[in-house]
Amino acid sequence: MAKEGLKYSKAVEELERILQRIQDGQIDVDDLAKEVKRATELIKLCKEKIEKTEWEVKEVVKSFEENK
Repeated sequence: MAKEGLKYSKAVEELERILQRIQDGQIDVDDLAKEVKRATELIKLCKEKIEKTEWEVKEVVKSFEENK
């Protein structure tokens, strides 16, 4: 799935499913590396989305305060 098309909430849901499957021992050893890699990609995506949103909010607040 393309990075831009995956919503934050869907990424978190997928990450939670992966983590739950790992905790429950539902992931075969042969697939573990692939699942960990996907989890890492999802964590990175979520972090980027949070940082982008934080920057956008700061810009809105800054603009608001400049226009008082």
